[in-house]
Amino acid sequence: MNDKQHTIKAPVTVRGIGLHTGVEATMTFCPAPVGHGYKFQRVDMPGQPIVDADVDNVVDLSRGTTIEQNGARINTVEHTLAALVGLQLDNVLIQLSGPEPPIMDGSSAEFIKAIETVGLEEQNALRNYYEIPESIRYVDNARGVEIAALPLSDYRLTVMVDYNSPVLGSQHATLADIAQFGDEIASSRTFCFLHELEMLYKNNLIRGGDLSNAIVVVDRVVTDDELNELAKMLGKPRVSVKKEGILNNVDLRHKNEPARHKLLDLVGDLALVGRPLKGQILAARPGHAANVAFAKRIKKKMLEARSNPVPVYDMNREPVMDINRIMQVLPHRYPFLLIDKIIHLDDQMVTSVKNVTMNEPFFQGHFPGNPIMPGVLQVEAMAQTGGILVMNTVPDPENYWQYFLGIENCRFRKKVLPGDTILFHCQLLAPIKRGIAKMRGQAFVNGKVVMDAEMSAAIVRKDA
Repeated sequence: MNDKQHTIKAPVTVRGIGLHTGVEATMTFCPAPVGHGYKFQRVDMPGQPIVDADVDNVVDLSRGTTIEQNGARINTVEHTLAALVGLQLDNVLIQLSGPEPPIMDGSSAEFIKAIETVGLEEQNALRNYYEIPESIRYVDNARGVEIAALPLSDYRLTVMVDYNSPVLGSQHATLADIAQFGDEIASSRTFCFLHELEMLYKNNLIRGGDLSNAIVVVDRVVTDDELNELAKMLGKPRVSVKKEGILNNVDLRHKNEPARHKLLDLVGDLALVGRPLKGQILAARPGHAANVAFAKRIKKKMLEARSNPVPVYDMNREPVMDINRIMQVLPHRYPFLLIDKIIHLDDQMVTSVKNVTMNEPFFQGHFPGNPIMPGVLQVEAMAQTGGILVMNTVPDPENYWQYFLGIENCRFRKKVLPGDTILFHCQLLAPIKRGIAKMRGQAFVNGKVVMDAEMSAAIVRKDA
């Protein structure tokens, strides 16, 4: 899995009809900055409103996942989002000229092909993974649905389905490596059973449906009169089927293509948690309603962890900023530059690392017989960490000074000793206004809080 965030190198456009709305639209994937995430933009509406790909924005689950925000609605987002997750993209603006992404061939393959024509671009920020910390489960006994997420330092998914059908029967699909999504899962097409088709048409749910973009499973004997009615419904001169099989005798791309498409849908729906995931997902009989309910449970756990963050330091991962890059942003120099690297940075949070060693100059005079890192220097190190976060909001930080303005509710909870590695974590408490930022800061050693405080800082142009 990628360590760094990625966007696309250039805009790329696809065109087609929406599966459920039947409205033709163009969809353009656009590059986006670090921390942007996935956002849709209705360019056909006044003001071109933005819709965040967020599980809290889900408003309808009738045969697809629909999101709405700022008066704009986007239908059937799951295939588009699955393609972005499968490519391990983090930051993309999706501009749409209608209410629904084009269905294309009913899979995610055409989206991936289009994006691969322009390529991906690595960005100078680590991916903000949410690592499943413990078992998370969702059960719907009435529908026989069960989904579980288990801790794993990778992203793997297994889907099991049982359609009680002589054509499909029980199936399962597994994705052991998200990098294989394009080869193993992306081409699997959406499908429905014949007995569902008439209901869907009567409820105007698949006005853009066609045998070229969806598989229709026929699990009973069909009369010639029924086939003629189906042909009229689908706008075809004729349709055919074997005794039991696929309407128009379409060949499946995989023996378990329906199960693989259910896995595709699950990947797309779980993208709505807003962060790339690390964990093992096991799903029995999943559908959009269950997927979204499960995504909400994951997001709740994610937000709980965010409100009480305990940063994880993986020494094998490349930092977002090394000491040389830090010195390009901050004016401090040895012996008063008190942070060694930045391991996380987005528009809301930053985490730095400070390795405390016995040869620090302050240990020569601060309790030499009982060396303890002075609290005032812990505060300064946290302020420098917050300075990186504030400087990240301007495109040219080398042209600004950052000043520490104030501190409140500061507490020192444990001693910091030579040999400790401190993780300083700062998070904005409110949007930055007129160059003034308020942050909550915490310092951790071995996962335990050693110091916390609320701080304010300002950035001022050097020529002001």
